[in-house]
Amino acid sequence: MSDDTIRLVTIGRMIRRRRRVLIILAVLGALVGYGTSLLFPPRYTTSAAVLLPGAWEERELLTQTQIATSSVVIDRAAATLGWSGGGELRGRVSAKAADGNIIKISGTADTPERAQQLSDQVAQQFVAFAARIAGDSTDPEAAARPEELRQLVVRTSRRITELADAADPGSSVESVQTRTELAKLRTTLQEAVNKLDQADPAAVKADMVVMGPAARPEGEAPPTRTQFIVAGALVFFLLAVVGHLTAARMSRRLRTEPEITAALGSALLGTVDVPGERPVRRAEGRGTRDRIRRLLGVDVRWDVPTPRTSGDEADRRIRYRRVCARLREQVPAPRRLLVVVPDGDEIALRAAGRLVTEAESDSSPSSSSGEYPVLRMVAVPVSRPLVPDRDTEAGALVVLSAGSWTAAELAGLAEACADAGHEVVGIVVAGTVRARPPRSAGPSPDEAAPALAVRGHATGGPV
Repeated sequence: MSDDTIRLVTIGRMIRRRRRVLIILAVLGALVGYGTSLLFPPRYTTSAAVLLPGAWEERELLTQTQIATSSVVIDRAAATLGWSGGGELRGRVSAKAADGNIIKISGTADTPERAQQLSDQVAQQFVAFAARIAGDSTDPEAAARPEELRQLVVRTSRRITELADAADPGSSVESVQTRTELAKLRTTLQEAVNKLDQADPAAVKADMVVMGPAARPEGEAPPTRTQFIVAGALVFFLLAVVGHLTAARMSRRLRTEPEITAALGSALLGTVDVPGERPVRRAEGRGTRDRIRRLLGVDVRWDVPTPRTSGDEADRRIRYRRVCARLREQVPAPRRLLVVVPDGDEIALRAAGRLVTEAESDSSPSSSSGEYPVLRMVAVPVSRPLVPDRDTEAGALVVLSAGSWTAAELAGLAEACADAGHEVVGIVVAGTVRARPPRSAGPSPDEAAPALAVRGHATGGPV
């Protein structure tokens, strides 16, 4: 898989074969999410709207939102509600400007009632504080200047009226022009006073109104406890999937026949099929660790392809007999071989046992090449390989399954055979297949044996 593209079928196969451990990890993630939710008590959020009449610029609205969340407003709201910790409430109150000169003030609390009270009270205190800012001034002289200007304008208007009355009451052009200019001047002054009144901040800010009470929240504010639980389960599930894919991507196990033959330094004699079934549990594999692995479902490889469908028992026996025939041609007399199987490779162990059985049940002793070799099987641990010393064997036959061992492990196995005086005469690769039901008609395997033995003499390459 290290050289293959990760496809959806690979992910589906991994989820199907590792569903137990994935479900357990998802449940564990849900428990972690539930525990995390206990650290964050439920929160409820609601908003109150404040209308700002008139024309407001964007920066002015931003200023008003800052005022609404200021410490002065929040402290006053906390004091009115009788709540302690005004500084803590500042983190639970927010304000933002909406369309139509509306400021929405949001409050968050641990109950719907408290959230509603907080939002309403902050909105009211904001309106009151804004009105106070607009109506009050810290400079008495500055506050008196607009009124003095109005009085000056009134006196000027009266003086203009007196000048107009004192002008030549005749109908000369000069007198008419003078009275007209004085009237225009009086009108201009009156318009200026009106604009000054309209621009008075106190007149505008005092019109701020709260647009009704805040609605009582019906549900918790995110993230809710359910969201914590779902997020925890999803995160753990995705991490498990990514971890499986990463481990398979970085795996250095050899999967192709050329890689296996290069690591062992020998020729491939053939491939044999083993019907897919649950691996046999040996006595030494019944410890607590193995029971936990079986419970979690991680004792079966997931990164191997789905076994292909093979022929019936007769077809599988053909492959074993062809391997025995090639061994008979390749190994000199006495034809005795040591079958080396990596310990823990259940597929290879079953294939080697079947190969030994086929060699013992030789049905063609009258052939020109003699009987099949005598095979003796031994399981060798790959962590510290130790092969029995050479006795009467003419060499070693290595039987293993593809995708189970790395190049370094197989090289160590070959070195162990060389140290014991055994030459690796060949390699047999075993693979799992899905067995078909037995044939309803046709020659029996015993009847086909002589012909298969002859065919084995004619073919020398791997099956």
